[in-house]
Amino acid sequence: MVEDGCSSSVIPLSNVDTETLIKIIDYLKMHSSTSSNEEEIENFDKEFVSIGFKTIFKILEAANFLDINNLLKSKTPEAVRKIFNITRDFTPEEEAEIRNETPWAFEGDLDHSLD
Repeated sequence: MVEDGCSSSVIPLSNVDTETLIKIIDYLKMHSSTSSNEEEIENFDKEFVSIGFKTIFKILEAANFLDINNLLKSKTPEAVRKIFNITRDFTPEEEAEIRNETPWAFEGDLDHSLD
């Protein structure tokens, strides 16, 4: 909005509630701080994602709306499963069937499993 000249002195954030915005600001502060080391950031990130799914979803929606790519980092399905403690969704046979039915969804995917 700022880059496109679409804002005046106020940027409307009707899609982002206060609690979510505070979480995003905390995240950005931690990840931009020159005094934070990797271990501090890793511990912060673990705590950051230990919040409820509803809050995480709000944060992802807001990050998308605000175009904050650091919060929208590409995570492999396996990394997402690990963060949220999710077991494997499909058998190898089911994965193959899904790939055959929707090859367009996996274009550019070098890893040929749904991990």
